[in-house]
Amino acid sequence: MSRAQYLSISLFTLSLVVFAVLLQQFGYRGVSFLPCPLCILQRIGYLGIAISCFLAAGISPLKKLFHILAALSAGFGAIIAGKQVWLLSHPESSCGIDPLEVWINQFQLVRDLPWLFKADGLCSAKLPAIVGLQVPEWSLLWFCVLLLLFALTFFKNAKAI
Repeated sequence: MSRAQYLSISLFTLSLVVFAVLLQQFGYRGVSFLPCPLCILQRIGYLGIAISCFLAAGISPLKKLFHILAALSAGFGAIIAGKQVWLLSHPESSCGIDPLEVWINQFQLVRDLPWLFKADGLCSAKLPAIVGLQVPEWSLLWFCVLLLLFALTFFKNAKAI
């Protein structure tokens, strides 16, 4: 991948996190989108991709390492988003407050940046669809697209990375 492509992916994933924060702060169709623990973990996955791609664009000798880290972040996010999509289709599996929420909210980073990392919502809450899909479904789609992109470019251009 070229430097411009890594920077584009970095900006794209950051824009997804910004969109999530805007949904959280302002809502959509009069509904507040409070992030659940799985939402916060997906944000961490997107931030991992953004940081890895930014570093891959800037540090050429370690480009391969950062490419792999971006792919691992995309895989992590896809697993978390997949679990949340599954919970949305099986709401009876949710027990209300998730113990993961208590664990996530204890970190200092959450206390310093609550608007970005504080988990307040329920993972199985059905919120209004955006262009036909729930937010976790969109997230799963983008994580899978990015993971596929990282895998294809890694194996296609293994020597060029």
